[in-house]
Amino acid sequence: MMRLTFPRVVMVLTGALLLTYAFAIAPTTTSERRSGAATAEAKAPRPRGPFPPAEKTFIGVMTDKGPHDFTPVDSFTAAAKRSPQVMLFSEGWASATFDRTLFDRIRDRGMMPMLGWEPWDYRLDERARQQKLTAQEIDRIRSDQPSYRLSRIAGGEFDSYVRSWAEGIKSLGYPVAIRFAHEMNGYWYPWCELVNGNEPGDYVKAWRHVQDVFRAAGATNVAWVWSPNVRYTDLTPAISTYYPGDDYVDWVGVTGYYGKYDFAPYLSFDEVFKKTITEIRTFSKKPMVITETGASDHIGRKAEWIKDAFQTLPRYPFIIGLIWFEVNKELDWRIVSSPAVSTAFADAVAAPRYQVTWSPDVFLRTKD
Repeated sequence: MMRLTFPRVVMVLTGALLLTYAFAIAPTTTSERRSGAATAEAKAPRPRGPFPPAEKTFIGVMTDKGPHDFTPVDSFTAAAKRSPQVMLFSEGWASATFDRTLFDRIRDRGMMPMLGWEPWDYRLDERARQQKLTAQEIDRIRSDQPSYRLSRIAGGEFDSYVRSWAEGIKSLGYPVAIRFAHEMNGYWYPWCELVNGNEPGDYVKAWRHVQDVFRAAGATNVAWVWSPNVRYTDLTPAISTYYPGDDYVDWVGVTGYYGKYDFAPYLSFDEVFKKTITEIRTFSKKPMVITETGASDHIGRKAEWIKDAFQTLPRYPFIIGLIWFEVNKELDWRIVSSPAVSTAFADAVAAPRYQVTWSPDVFLRTKD
């Protein structure tokens, strides 16, 4: 017969407690942990999308105030009777540093930020305009900026600056678009290969280098938007010569306006865009965005042009967005320019095709 001593009693009680924990308490705790993990997983935000959905086209806006002042956006929204889903704003390399608040202000209004990222000193252009120089003189001054020559960008001289933006955009945690060095086929910007001491092939090298810096920084929440201007003449180089390749482009864009032309009193949406769109589609099948457009009313046909434009868009199912230039600059491109124009725009974007919602948890559609 085993004599019960105090040490043995302690051992027995300890063993009993351990068995009780193993068979009763521990399974409950583990179950609670698993349940809690499952709940946390269920609550974790999952990407919604794609943006925009198939057979939909988003409406965007660009103003001269950008996210610094939303008054023009509010006026645009009231006239359109709906909120835009994308806001394009510009920042120039000479003075702009990454500022998260600009992106968050746009996000907080339910719009995706699209950064027009411009490697130049835009202040030279502003000063030239203030001096009331001719258009030719302004173009010469703004395009002659050797400090921002494409070879310097491709050569890494701006890498620390580019990296600071890459790290900042990565930290946003939601998708944005970047339209880098747009209208590269025009002679009015210093990143055109026809001016500023640039050489053929320099644009593609610069584009790829900038994007490689972003990739190295892990900034993968970006849709890269390559955006030439419409071609008005065949005398300029083929647009394909500036294309960085599908591996470096998510959306292709195109800029074009119905304004005041010397050679035609009126140009329809197709007359402005079709030739260039057709050319681009020969070398890229990426989704397309009309990255800038607007219409003037110099002969009283602005409302007609808007109606025609939005009736024409569905013929191009690969066009996933249109950004309106809501600015009174040189000509009044705004939809608030008259009640008739506002009504035409509101009626057009009321169609189901343009009923789109953006939110920070979407993923961006990068295929047709």
